Amino acid sequence: MSNFPEALKYTKDHEWVKLDGDTATVGITDYAQHELGDIVYIEVDTVGDTIGHGDVFGTVEAVKTVSDLFMPMSGEILELNAGLDAEPELVNKDPYGKGWMIKIKISNPAEAGELLSAADYQKLVEG
Repeated sequence: MSNFPEALKYTKDHEWVKLDGDTATVGITDYAQHELGDIVYIEVDTVGDTIGHGDVFGTVEAVKTVSDLFMPMSGEILELNAGLDAEPELVNKDPYGKGWMIKIKISNPAEAGELLSAADYQKLVEG
């Protein structure tokens, strides 16, 4: 059973977003990490870049597959979670906490209206 924290927003691509003023913390959902399996590497080489909504900002590599990571909102990537270099499995263990991936400076706050609520995301993944 996946976990859907109410305080977060979600994308159809299985990223979560924690909004805090004009910054946002982004990661992949509990559902996504469960579907991917054991995560072995996260690659984000876009720190300092401004990436558009829906564009790829990096990849997550699991034992069986590599998946693109999509920007939930347009913005500049301020920071990558350095802890994931040594412990990519944090995404599996704590996807909404220590397993966060990036922090962004939001360039178009109106895009928040396109994000899904926890209930809507749950409906999406549970059909």
